[in-house]
Amino acid sequence: MKRRILLVDDDLAVLLTLKAVLELNQFEVEIAQGTAEAFRRMDSGVYHMVISDLRMETEESGLEVIRAAHRQSYAPATALLTAFPPSEELTNGLRSGGQPDSLLVKPIGTRDLVRQIEAMLIRHADQLEIDRRLRDGPTPLPTRPAS
Repeated sequence: MKRRILLVDDDLAVLLTLKAVLELNQFEVEIAQGTAEAFRRMDSGVYHMVISDLRMETEESGLEVIRAAHRQSYAPATALLTAFPPSEELTNGLRSGGQPDSLLVKPIGTRDLVRQIEAMLIRHADQLEIDRRLRDGPTPLPTRPAS
């Protein structure tokens, strides 16, 4: 099964380039050109990961997308894509519920991007399993029938 990714950016050229790169690496990718479209897509679809540019309509649009992703019942992994180093505003925004699983800093090479996304998805799945086990308790091992 292909992992589904929602890419969010206000730059169509960036969206189409990243979509092509990720699809060549066996991801299923949908794009959203801005926060409003991202919110609609997250509410109507299920994604393994949401990757958003930080600065779109406003300097914190990406944080709004990450916060909305965290509210989804399907709990996607999240990443912010930015060409800007973390500022004090970004750090404060991250502390107020916009904390992504990772920051992807542009420019980024194709191999590096794919490797980082793969690693984030693995870490995120592991964390979801840990959270499930803490909530539900460990899964009991099957017992052998008596001989």
